[in-house]
Amino acid sequence: MLPDNSKSHTRRKFINKVSAVALGSMLFGSYANARQDKKREVMNTKRTAGKLGIALVGLGKYSGGQLAPALQETEHCFLAGIVTGTPEKAKDWKSKYDIPDGNIYNYENFASIKDNPAIDIIYVVLPNALHAEYVIKAAAAGKHVICEKPMAINVEECDRMIDACKKTGVMLSIGYRLHFEPHTQEMIRLSKDKVVGKVKKIIAKDGMSKVEGWRLNKALAGGGPLMDVGIYCVQGACYVSGMDPIAVKAKEGPKTKPEMFRDIEQSLSWEMEFPDGTIAACESSYAEDMNLLHVDAEKGWFELSPAYSYRGITGKTSEGKIDLPGVTQQAGQMDDFAMAIKDKRATPVPGEMGRRDLKILMAIYKAMDSGQRVEIS
Repeated sequence: MLPDNSKSHTRRKFINKVSAVALGSMLFGSYANARQDKKREVMNTKRTAGKLGIALVGLGKYSGGQLAPALQETEHCFLAGIVTGTPEKAKDWKSKYDIPDGNIYNYENFASIKDNPAIDIIYVVLPNALHAEYVIKAAAAGKHVICEKPMAINVEECDRMIDACKKTGVMLSIGYRLHFEPHTQEMIRLSKDKVVGKVKKIIAKDGMSKVEGWRLNKALAGGGPLMDVGIYCVQGACYVSGMDPIAVKAKEGPKTKPEMFRDIEQSLSWEMEFPDGTIAACESSYAEDMNLLHVDAEKGWFELSPAYSYRGITGKTSEGKIDLPGVTQQAGQMDDFAMAIKDKRATPVPGEMGRRDLKILMAIYKAMDSGQRVEIS
């Protein structure tokens, strides 16, 4: 049995220990609250400076490797929030980008983003089959929307997305970053101004030899390399020609790995016919690395190789090099959309362009399956 003074000493130690823990908890809580207040203050400062807040929906490789870093360079918008179904990702992004707790959402509470004035734009960066669902939900929340390419997995979904945005009065843009890249803009100028004569033929190739994950799942991807990287060839042919195609022919390539490509194509080639007779010969593949946009004109040629990369795009013409500075394409793309919203002007890459491209992609698949020339009305 302890003597009375020993009991008192033990009680004092216990009380001191409990008090220290309580004080520590209070101090930690105060620190955490202060940190959240600081994050909100930073967000408010950016909004006061006229920047629009963007929330990224889906924190995969493209969001983490390209969009979030680009949002550290943008002048008219900033990374305001995230939507993810993975708590560990939420924790990592919160720490890395100082995102307040109130701007972190999951797919269950996504609808409540409508009540957050710090978020003006929602960028949907999910597998293709989920684009329509979350663009429509973003529109219902009253937020402007950027949708990563391809816009959807069929034309009907595109129609519903466009209608939803029109109904709520928000703008819809597709993540066509190359429209904001100097070499690409120069290719468009060379064609439009007929610098080496009228365009006669276009060659567009895009492919990669390493692919994994949801891109191999037709239910999520909507198709194979045509949906993923072949869309860049479709885009390239359209913005270089300045026209929409009127017909396509297509042929599927061999499957060297049939176990991987059970329900999607491994590669394909196709031709796009334009109203003035210009032909675009295109290839797309998950078996071969390719990256080319080449144009033959009446008095010369011009090309980009690589043509569709995130960085390092280079070009040349029959007259010499296309020597222009590199840019962060995604920063230019997102800044332009933010400015379009503020200036109340149209985006150069609207939902209607995404719908046009889906219409072309579906015609290519139909031509590939039938072996026939398919007209695009």
